[in-house]
Amino acid sequence: MSETKRKPRLAVVTPFLDKSYGTERTVIEWLSHMPDVFEIHVYSQRVEGLDPRKFIWHRIPTIPGPGLTSFLWWFAANQVSRWWDRRMRGLQYDLVYSPGINCFDSNVISVHIVFAEFLRQARAELKFRQNTPSSWPSLLHRHMYYRLIIALENHVYVNRETMLVLYAKKTANDLERFYGRCDRLPILYLGLDHEVFNPGRCASLRKAARQQLGLSNDRFTLLLIGNDLRKKGISALLHAITQLRDLPVDLLVVGREDPTPFQSMVHDQALDSRVLFLPPRKDVEFYYAAADSYVGPSLEDTFALPPAEAMACGLPVIVSAENGTSEIITNDADGMILGDATDSRALAAMILKLFQDKEFRTRVGENASKTAQKYTWERNGHDFARILEEVLRKKTTSPSQPLVQVS
Repeated sequence: MSETKRKPRLAVVTPFLDKSYGTERTVIEWLSHMPDVFEIHVYSQRVEGLDPRKFIWHRIPTIPGPGLTSFLWWFAANQVSRWWDRRMRGLQYDLVYSPGINCFDSNVISVHIVFAEFLRQARAELKFRQNTPSSWPSLLHRHMYYRLIIALENHVYVNRETMLVLYAKKTANDLERFYGRCDRLPILYLGLDHEVFNPGRCASLRKAARQQLGLSNDRFTLLLIGNDLRKKGISALLHAITQLRDLPVDLLVVGREDPTPFQSMVHDQALDSRVLFLPPRKDVEFYYAAADSYVGPSLEDTFALPPAEAMACGLPVIVSAENGTSEIITNDADGMILGDATDSRALAAMILKLFQDKEFRTRVGENASKTAQKYTWERNGHDFARILEEVLRKKTTSPSQPLVQVS
C-alpha cells in the first residue's frame, strides 16, 4: 500500500494571536479562510481566536520585562523551539511565514510597517527635548527598540529570496527607498467581516452606545483606534481639535497603550472635557456606532483596519496619505485624504467640513460602505494560499516565471 502523501507543512511564527490587535487579527483571518492545503503549525506565546482544528500550537514561554527584553527573548526562543522540533522530532517545514520580523528564516513575511520610514516620520516627536524628563526612560526604550527592528529590517528585507506580502502599494515605495526591494511584490488589501461591520448594525447600536459613553445628541464625535498613538497621529489630531474648540467636537481614543503621556497633552491644550480615553472591546463596532466620523492621521500605517472597518459601518473617514487605507479611497468621494499627516490646520478644516456639511458627510459615509464591500477575508484567505503555494513551487523548482500578483 502506498504511503499517503502529507500536506506541505507551514510554520507560522508570531508572538501572539488575538483578534483585538490589527496585525494578529489579519493572521487569524488569513489562516481561518485559507483552503485546507497546508498543515499549519503555530509557534506563539499565546493563541486566541483561531479554531484549534486549523493548526497545531507550539507554545513559546514568556518572560516578564520591558518590551525590548521580551522581544529579544521571543526572537531567540522561537528559533530554538523550531530547531529542537526539527532535530529531535523530525518536524521539517516546507515554508515559514511571519507577520513582520520574528525570525531570520522566513520564506514569506507580511509587512505591516517599515520601521525605517516610521522613524523618519516620527523623529521630531521622539526628540528628548520635545518631551518631559519623566518620559525620557520610556523614550530611550522606544529608541533602542526601533533601532533594533531597523537593524533586523536591514538584514531580512534585503534578501530577495524572502517573499514580502504587502497590505498597500505605499509599502513597496518604502521598501525600495530603504532596502532596495524593487521587485514586484504581491499586495493584499485587508478584508473585513461584513456581518459585524455594516451600517444597519451600527445604526441599531448607536443610541445605546452614545448613552453609555455619555455623549449627547448635539456632540460631533470623532474616533481614533490604535495601540501606538504617536504613530496613529494623535498629536496632530489634538492640535486640530484645539482649533475647533468653539464647536461641539469630542474625541474618543481607544487603545491599550498607557494614556498618561497623552492625557498630559490633552490637559495642556485644555481639552479635558472633550477627549475620552477608552479600553478596547471585543465588540469594537460599539465604538463605530457611537462615532460620527473616524479620523486616522497616521504618521506611518501600512493598512490600518479601523478606518476600513469604519468605512464598512458607513462612517466618513479621514486618513493621512501615509495610511495605506488611503489607496482604496477616492478623496471627497468615499473618504478624505490628508496629504501631510502633521498638518493640523488642514486636518481641522476637513473635520470642520464634515461637521458643517451634513449632505456631504452622509454621501461620503454611504459611498464608503459601498467601497468597503469589495474587501473580504474570504478573498484574502484564497489569495494568501495562492501566494504560499507559488512560493513553495518556486522554492522546489526555481521557475523563471514571476510570482502571480494579487490585490
